[in-house]
Amino acid sequence: MEYSADRNSQSGEDGIIEKILEYLGEPTKWCVEFGAWDGHYLSNTYDLIANKGYSAVMIEGSSTKFRELADNFKDNPNVIPVNAFVGFTKPDGLDSILADTEVPEDFDVLSIDIDGNDFHVWEAVTKYRPRLVIIEYNPTIPSPVEFVQPADMSVKQGTSILSLTRLAQEKNYELVCATKNNCLFVRSKYFDRFGIDDNSVCAIRADESLVTYIFNGMDGRVFVRGYGKLGWHGIPYLESRMQQVTRLLRKFPSDFGPVTKYIAKAYRSLKKRRLI
Repeated sequence: MEYSADRNSQSGEDGIIEKILEYLGEPTKWCVEFGAWDGHYLSNTYDLIANKGYSAVMIEGSSTKFRELADNFKDNPNVIPVNAFVGFTKPDGLDSILADTEVPEDFDVLSIDIDGNDFHVWEAVTKYRPRLVIIEYNPTIPSPVEFVQPADMSVKQGTSILSLTRLAQEKNYELVCATKNNCLFVRSKYFDRFGIDDNSVCAIRADESLVTYIFNGMDGRVFVRGYGKLGWHGIPYLESRMQQVTRLLRKFPSDFGPVTKYIAKAYRSLKKRRLI
């Protein structure tokens, strides 16, 4: 990606954010990040704080990591550390948490990375209108697929980039970039500044290296291609364990003989009733 650069970010976000902010112009010089971890590791905002003079609200739920976060910024009066889990109800939502700070409603950058309920916490934000939103998606989900995990803080599944893009459009944001793990949206009123003819997910997302494809041959054999592993766990998918029909029936149906046709019909019936 042309403007990719990592100083603390994971997949080139530091350089991309810098370029996007150039297009947006007239900065408020405020950013917000959660979960911020220790404020340094894979941070999308640390470069803005350390090198661009930004003020920030850094939110981290883990008490252990929050102590590291607070210690890392103890000498920076422009950083407000907050120990909180950001949720999607009125008492624990971002609107409520930020209300106790001096961050402006149209601050420059919001970074959301909480490994699961990212969709739901952003959906719940109504008062604040950051000009740029960076939000993590589940990179194992193919671009054309809609998927939103349940709104449950005990669940960590993530959301597809397509579903996040649909949410963004409902909130009057447009997709301008996608890295391996994050999608970046700007408020719709700024979108024309970027000169992007097609900002559909399939046009913008270039990296699908973590996507696994499952398909079947005309003979009924199941194939696994692409990444081929269980993301975050590293366990490979085994084709041999994913076959849906016995070897006897792995033929093109028109090639079945009379006996095989009878067996196939019985087999399908048992499968549909989940008896085998």
